[in-house]
Amino acid sequence: MNSFGRIFRVSIFGESHGIQIGAVVDGCPAGIPLHENDLKEDFARRRAGGIGTTPRVEPDLPRIVSGVFNGKTTGAPITIVFENTNTKSGDYSNLWDHPRPGHADFTGQQKYGAHNDPRGGGHFSGRITLGIVAAGVIAKKIISPTIVSATLIEAVQNGTVKPDSLIMLNITGGGEKRFKAEKEMFYLNPDLVFDISPDEKEVEQKVRKLF
Repeated sequence: MNSFGRIFRVSIFGESHGIQIGAVVDGCPAGIPLHENDLKEDFARRRAGGIGTTPRVEPDLPRIVSGVFNGKTTGAPITIVFENTNTKSGDYSNLWDHPRPGHADFTGQQKYGAHNDPRGGGHFSGRITLGIVAAGVIAKKIISPTIVSATLIEAVQNGTVKPDSLIMLNITGGGEKRFKAEKEMFYLNPDLVFDISPDEKEVEQKVRKLF
C-alpha cells in the first residue's frame, strides 16, 4: 500500500527515474499558509551528498498543483510534485541478475515480476521520501506552534538490534516521554498510551487528531 494515515492521509506516487514523483495529502484543514519555499529547510536535511549517500544530485524543486489558493490551503487534497532531472537508467541494467543488498530490488522482482521498474530503485527509491517529508512539513504547520520531535535513544546492544528499542518523544510545553517502540516504531501511534500531565493534555489531543 502507498497510503498512510486516517484523518491525515498521505499517498505517495512515482518512480525514481519516471517523469515525476510526489505525494497527495488529504485531511489538511482550510486556511493553513503554505508555499513551496516552506519546504526548503526540511528538504535540505534529507538531501544527499554526505559520505555513504547517493552521488545523484537533484534540485528537489516542489510544485504544489492542487489544494492551495492565494497562499493558503483550501481543504481539498494537496498534491505536490517533483520533476526527476538527473537520471542515468543504464547504470541499473544489471539489477535483475544482481540485486543490491539493503535495497528493495529483489523484493520488487518477487512482488511485481518483470513489470517492476528497477531504474534507480523504482518506486522503492529513497527519492520517494521527498513526498513524505513534504507531508511532514504540512503536518507541522497544522499543529503549530506545537513542536513534536522523536529521537531514537536505544537501538543496539552488544551488536544486536533490541526489539524493545526506545524512542524519546518530546513535545514543547511538556517534558520528555518515553514509550516502547512497536511495529509502528517511527510513527506517532494513537494506540500507544503513555502518562501525561494535565498541562500537556491539550497538546496530546492536538497531535493525535492527525492520526
